[in-house]
Amino acid sequence: MFDDTIAAIATPLGEGGLAVIRISGPQTLAVAEQVFLPVGKNSRKPSEATTHTIHYGKVMRAGQQVDEVLLSVMRAPRTNTREDVVEIACHGGLLSAKAVLDTVLASGARLALPGEFTRRAFLNGRLDLTQAEAVADLIHSRTELALRAANEQLAGKLSRRINQLRDDLMNVLAHVEAHIDFPEEDIAPDTHAQLVQRLEHAMAFMDELLRTANEGRILRRGIRAAIVGRPNAGKSSLLNQLLGHDRAIVSAVPGTTRDTIEEMANVRGLPVVFVDTAGLREARDEIESEGIRRSHQSLAAAEFILHVLDASEPLTVADEKYLDEFAGKKRILVRNKVDLPVKLVLPASMNRKVGRVTPCAPGTAATGDGGWGAEIESRAAHAVIDVCCLTSLGIEQLKDAIKELVWSGEVRAEMLEVMINSRHQNALMRTRNAVSLALSGFCEGATLELVAVDLRIAVNAVGEIVGKTTTEDLLDSIFSQFCIGK
Repeated sequence: MFDDTIAAIATPLGEGGLAVIRISGPQTLAVAEQVFLPVGKNSRKPSEATTHTIHYGKVMRAGQQVDEVLLSVMRAPRTNTREDVVEIACHGGLLSAKAVLDTVLASGARLALPGEFTRRAFLNGRLDLTQAEAVADLIHSRTELALRAANEQLAGKLSRRINQLRDDLMNVLAHVEAHIDFPEEDIAPDTHAQLVQRLEHAMAFMDELLRTANEGRILRRGIRAAIVGRPNAGKSSLLNQLLGHDRAIVSAVPGTTRDTIEEMANVRGLPVVFVDTAGLREARDEIESEGIRRSHQSLAAAEFILHVLDASEPLTVADEKYLDEFAGKKRILVRNKVDLPVKLVLPASMNRKVGRVTPCAPGTAATGDGGWGAEIESRAAHAVIDVCCLTSLGIEQLKDAIKELVWSGEVRAEMLEVMINSRHQNALMRTRNAVSLALSGFCEGATLELVAVDLRIAVNAVGEIVGKTTTEDLLDSIFSQFCIGK
């Protein structure tokens, strides 16, 4: 428990119907008592109110009304922080919310740090560390799938699996340490086999969790896709079609886009950040040169590219150059303007493509093997999709191809329960390495003291995930990413 009381605006700043000021700590009720004047026979002073009740009244400062409010009283321990909590719902708007907050701060509370409410919930045992992180994931969710994954983690489903893994490793460590304490008693063959089996099971379980890291990263922060191609191929039109609204200026004049434009879109439940880039060609002025430089910069940072080609024109030397230049990236070739007579014929190497495709030239057919494979020739693309950005033809097929490229298989409910983030991944990899060393020690007859050292490292590393092993720096790193009031 903490000895100070914190307060902050818990709703986004700006105009709105309501704003909420949250107070938490040992002096919460006393602070609320100083600022709140109950109105009506059923309203009560905060100190007299029963838990989980709402009261109508006014926030007062120096005898003057600050705002008309509803005050909610929640007494410990049945609160989010396991401390006394008061929430004041006032009128929305920056000035009114700030005036109420200033009144609360002048009455003995201090301004909360970013993430401090959730940090107190963790330190007071209300949440473990994975659940605390899920609060931030919930707030920042960009798609329904990301929201579902955050809710599953907040419900403790990942925590239960991690705690079970830690308990299993603790049990093996306890057996090993018991035999260290009584060296005259050798480990029986059947017991030795059971301990090895437990460690092998732990390794398999960690491998299963580690396989969710990439999907978890995609859901949490999205995946970047650079839209590249020659000027006037239709890159900005494609961006507008994928977003569902006009975001980029579209003009028949080549080179309209001089800077990169970024926007997130929900593609089959996945957050994809599309980056519209300046057309690739020899720069004709200083501004265009800077735009093309930024295009290459965006290309380097993107996980995959949409290479837009003009289907109404024959393949040019510049097109050949960029097809080769982007060969190292996962990519989808987008043939735009297929409503016009098609003159673009792709090289033969582009016929060996993967996934859903359309013909590379009128009257020809091509099929793929359904997966991303290293054996595919380097110039091949994941898919070739024909579109018309004027009529939306092919846009839905393009979205399907994007989803197939970045996410293998279906999104299953059980996957959403255990999608780990990069911090979990790092801790699990250290855990797995330590368990692997312990397992090798068992099988190779190493001294039990060395096996115990590796197992302790594993237990501590996996404990970091749920917060059973923490440092101040780790907590600062996690909760500094929250906003104030959360």
